[in-house]
Amino acid sequence: MSQPGNKSMVRVPRATRGDVPAIVALLVDDPLGATRESAGEHTAYLAAFDAIDADPAHELVVLDDDGEVVGTLQLTLLPSLSRGGALRAQIEAVRVASSRRGQGLGEGLFRWAIDEARSRGAVLVQLTTDATRVDAQRFYEQRLGFTPSHVGMKLSL
Repeated sequence: MSQPGNKSMVRVPRATRGDVPAIVALLVDDPLGATRESAGEHTAYLAAFDAIDADPAHELVVLDDDGEVVGTLQLTLLPSLSRGGALRAQIEAVRVASSRRGQGLGEGLFRWAIDEARSRGAVLVQLTTDATRVDAQRFYEQRLGFTPSHVGMKLSL
């Protein structure tokens, strides 16, 4: 996907182990992530990357703009007995660099993920978002057509 008025070409390749520091930096470059992520030590992040990368049900991608990682998301395919045994897609850990927001990159990344989910046989795409991310929720509804159909809950362990 290329951006209007921008000669660079933004690609959505599968993330590599070498992308992990840049992905972690995107997680830290976020008001919520800044309180729970650590840009210093990458050992646990690398182990998590290896587990994600080894499982074909997971696709961790980056937004690559001429060699610079400017965004990321994880797409997970979930087999389910509900909806007649349908395959669902879960979108998680979406981040776009704060310096690049408002340029359509997030929408392009989501469009890629939705198309990828459809091509892999998913009949439903779902996501969760922190209740405090009001702007993100508005974006998901108004720009992408998501419906706030469920109440998500988490239990920290």
